[in-house]
Amino acid sequence: MAEIEGIDVTAAPSGTGCAECLAAEGWWVHLRRCAQCGHIGCCDSSPAQHATAHYKATGHPLIRSFEPGEDWFYSFETGEAYDGPALAPPEHRPDTQPVPGPEGRVPDDWQTHIH
Repeated sequence: MAEIEGIDVTAAPSGTGCAECLAAEGWWVHLRRCAQCGHIGCCDSSPAQHATAHYKATGHPLIRSFEPGEDWFYSFETGEAYDGPALAPPEHRPDTQPVPGPEGRVPDDWQTHIH
């Protein structure tokens, strides 16, 4: 497969959850993986929107879903979804991790906090 600018298929994910939410005792709805460096951030429905913040801070243009059963890519630059190559494992969060997550941090009224 040809190399795609903004995608590093060898970059491992930064963890199993949003790096910033985990560090700050936060929570997320869904997870997104930077296709260039592997940073795991939370989606734009999540209160903190760390995947978009990562793009704004780094300029890394492509993310991939980090949810089981989803393999789509999204470009912050074009606003379009794409198919793309397999990335370094693991390709999604653990199946046992709840949505939203992480377990024990999600408020009972979580739906009132999403975007």
